[in-house]
Amino acid sequence: MSAYDLPPFTQPGDRVVLFDGVCKLCNGWATFLIRHDRAQRFRLASVQSSEGQAILQHFGLPTERFDTMAYVENGVLFVRSDAVLRVVAQLPAPWRWAALLRVLPRALRDWAYDRIALNRYRLFGRYDSCLLPSADHAGRFLHD
Repeated sequence: MSAYDLPPFTQPGDRVVLFDGVCKLCNGWATFLIRHDRAQRFRLASVQSSEGQAILQHFGLPTERFDTMAYVENGVLFVRSDAVLRVVAQLPAPWRWAALLRVLPRALRDWAYDRIALNRYRLFGRYDSCLLPSADHAGRFLHD
């Protein structure tokens, strides 16, 4: 894969998790990854950031309203339950064991994912604006 095929702000081998920066559940997911990804495999970008917006545009995804987590691994896009399971499979045990849910049919996994994603603000709340990473976590986020 050439650098021309890669989304903006990424390099070969990058693993980028895009998340909704105003969603409390999504921010909890990003915090969870920072805490449990001790090998620092993943970089993070909110979909509201310029980096997140550029990556969404690269893949032809909506930039105004985004109802799923996206994960980009070495230039390949994964969304919904495939994205979550691909990420957790790379975390240490016991978290990686959740990847065993791949045995369920994708339609069932995505149906369950969509129920949570579409109701995430109502169930978990939202912030008024996108939260900024703390100084000690700033290196985990994509930036120019």
